[in-house]
Amino acid sequence: MNTRALSTDQREGFFSWFFALTGKERRTFWSCKIGYALDAMDTQFLSFVIPTLIATWGLSKGDAGLIGTVTLLTSAAGGWIAGILSDRIGRVKALQITILWFAFFTVLCGLAQNFTQLLWARGLMGFGMGGEWTAGAILIGEVIRAKDRGKAVGMVQAGWAIGWGVSALLYALMFSLLPPEWAWRSLFLLGILPALFVIFIRRFVDEPEVFVAEKKKAARAEGQPSFWQIFSPKMLSVTLRAVLLTTGAQGGYYAITTWLPTFLKTERHLTVLGTGGYLAMVIVGSYVGYIVSAFLTDYLGRKKNFILFATGSMCIALAYTRLPVTDGVMLFLGFPLGFCVSGVFSGMGAFLTELFPTAIRGSGQGFSYNMGRAVGSLFPLMIGMSSQSMALGEAIGIFAGTAYAVMILAALTLPETAGKQLES
Repeated sequence: MNTRALSTDQREGFFSWFFALTGKERRTFWSCKIGYALDAMDTQFLSFVIPTLIATWGLSKGDAGLIGTVTLLTSAAGGWIAGILSDRIGRVKALQITILWFAFFTVLCGLAQNFTQLLWARGLMGFGMGGEWTAGAILIGEVIRAKDRGKAVGMVQAGWAIGWGVSALLYALMFSLLPPEWAWRSLFLLGILPALFVIFIRRFVDEPEVFVAEKKKAARAEGQPSFWQIFSPKMLSVTLRAVLLTTGAQGGYYAITTWLPTFLKTERHLTVLGTGGYLAMVIVGSYVGYIVSAFLTDYLGRKKNFILFATGSMCIALAYTRLPVTDGVMLFLGFPLGFCVSGVFSGMGAFLTELFPTAIRGSGQGFSYNMGRAVGSLFPLMIGMSSQSMALGEAIGIFAGTAYAVMILAALTLPETAGKQLES
């Protein structure tokens, strides 16, 4: 095959968009993807060590739940702040700061001597966890060309499933080599690894050209864009509808992933949920969902892709809570569960990048995504309260269905942005 033929095959290949990236774009892509995977790795450690903390420290389930809730709320605040910072000091610098932040406080989690210390360390870690998503999503969204933005940002989002899988493997390794009272600490201490990655980012990743041009224009005008511009008459409607979109996506996700295991264990009496096989099916499904959604968001458009995966997530919630299932069926249902509820998020970064102008992109994207996270984090609480007067499965179905319906309505009212050129 000659060189001309090879080049044509590459252009027509499934990943031809990646081969077309420049060296700078590839370095940015891998930096954001690895950063997001490391963020997920540090974040997921807690879910694996909660049983050990309950056994060794005597924590209640309420204490463990409080740690999770505080982490979500501080991550929402951290994402908001990181968005503002990225408009002020730059996308790359904001990404570096947030990675260092969550790595440092993850290590402090491993050194905690009691519940209060762990709660504070984990809460502070949440600021960096939420901030890293915002800074990374804006950075990769501004670097990649319009026609490939959805695929690239979605592939970066898929790093979450990779980090989740790595955290599961490290959990199995540490708890097989060390006694439980040391193994859980060793996991958190491994959280220092992302800090080393900042060295690479500092050396090889540059600010997006569109952002640099915008900063030069602002300097000539001797004016700094204000965060409050996202609430100006021109932007207020877009900002509020973006918040509704992200609230629906995250409210539905938290409703399903927080309470389904409890429902299936206590009311359906299924045992497969505690197996590594079920977790592996969910993680693999999550990664495939991210990838498929990443391509569909460019092929179908942002809005149709959101509606497709939100509808699929509604069907999954209905299947889990209404249909009689066995352990064997539940094992295989783990794949579509991960596929649908994760695929919802794949196009989110590109869409929010395209909704806001460069001068306030960090502020707009940071606020809308993380306000949705803050409101969405209340859905598990509302399900728990509602389950006192109705069946848990019914409560899950109502709140998850409502959340995804809100997301679909918001998607229908927002403008289609696929292929949009980023202008300052």
